[in-house]
Amino acid sequence: MADANAGRVAGALASLEREKATGLLRVGADGAFHVDRGAVTLAESRHAPGPGDLPDGPDPELAALLAMFDAACLLLASRAEPEFTEGPPGGGPRRVTVATLVHEQRRRRALLDAAWPDGSVDVAPVVPVRRVTRQRVILTGLQAEILLNADGRRTPPQLARELGRTVFACLLAVRGLAAASLLRTGPPDGFGAAPARDAPAAPVRDDVPAGWAPADWAPADHDLLVRLHAALVELR
Repeated sequence: MADANAGRVAGALASLEREKATGLLRVGADGAFHVDRGAVTLAESRHAPGPGDLPDGPDPELAALLAMFDAACLLLASRAEPEFTEGPPGGGPRRVTVATLVHEQRRRRALLDAAWPDGSVDVAPVVPVRRVTRQRVILTGLQAEILLNADGRRTPPQLARELGRTVFACLLAVRGLAAASLLRTGPPDGFGAAPARDAPAAPVRDDVPAGWAPADWAPADHDLLVRLHAALVELR
């Protein structure tokens, strides 16, 4: 049976887009979208690092963009009830359509599922295995950082903030580690199956049903998505 909440946040944003509304769409206690005349100008999630938490780079605007999409994808997957309050415009000059955000959320989910299909590792503490059975393992820089900093208590989103990386980059790296059998992926001794406290639930699950871009939605900004994809590749 389909989840009754599926697409609720995206649907609320789409309604605000059609109405050219301005204000703040809160998604429970998870975070909020700033909306200006129907366009999303900022997304903030308590589970995602902000622009100032990411490693310094030559383009501050790019850090803001990465942080915005990181938060937006988490909020789109939230099961919290969205609630809109009219108010003055907030956020920055960037104007993003709902279709752009949904397109990127789906792309990220496909990449994560291709790397490792079990999303439980997204919200569980990262616990490296004690012995590596494979003779040769090639790690990305981020995967090496995660293994060095994993303490058996922090989840991928928590490590993302600690390492100054996006949540998505850490999730993709962790799923790759799981596929390489370098992480515990079940509830072994002394490690409960329940997600860590305050961990986001299913960060990038497919919460938008088929037919996610009705004709009355503003189109996705593909130039913006290409720039975002290039930035994410550089951070791996």
